[in-house]
Amino acid sequence: MSDDKPGLLSGFRDFLMRGNVVELAVAVVVGTAFSKIVDAVVKGFINPMVGAIGTKNLEDYRSCLRGPCEVDPATGEIVSGVPISWGTVLSASLTFLITAAVVYFLMILPMNKYKERQAARNPIVETETGPTEVELLTEIRDALVTQRTGAHDAAVTLGAQRAGVDGGPDSDGAAPDGGVSTRK
Repeated sequence: MSDDKPGLLSGFRDFLMRGNVVELAVAVVVGTAFSKIVDAVVKGFINPMVGAIGTKNLEDYRSCLRGPCEVDPATGEIVSGVPISWGTVLSASLTFLITAAVVYFLMILPMNKYKERQAARNPIVETETGPTEVELLTEIRDALVTQRTGAHDAAVTLGAQRAGVDGGPDSDGAAPDGGVSTRK
């Protein structure tokens, strides 16, 4: 039983130490921190700016689906009605768009340009490759067919030469096709 645990633990360690798992963990940590920064920018800067254009903070915008929405002035909670908080959805959408724009313009676009420059500096040299697996198999098949038909043609020709032009059995009783003749 104790022999299974080191194998299991070493397998788990190998899994964790793979490059792609470590890179994924780093990406999640950096993405979480970056998301908090963008969220703070949207809530602290963009929402108040939108609120300055309108009458209140962006997340406070809501509409009533049914009945008049009454808000308790002490707590700010909705007491009656069915509210739709479309300001919160708009705020989340702005957060997503800003995050996507920053990731694209500050990470993806420069990385693509860097890769293009690297590819231009180090062009891929086309090397002549050998025949493909299908071509090799086709050559083997053709060689086997040639060998089989060549051997058969040689046996027929040899038998015809021994027996004469008519292709009959030769003197030792062998038929031209390599079989045994029934004549005695």
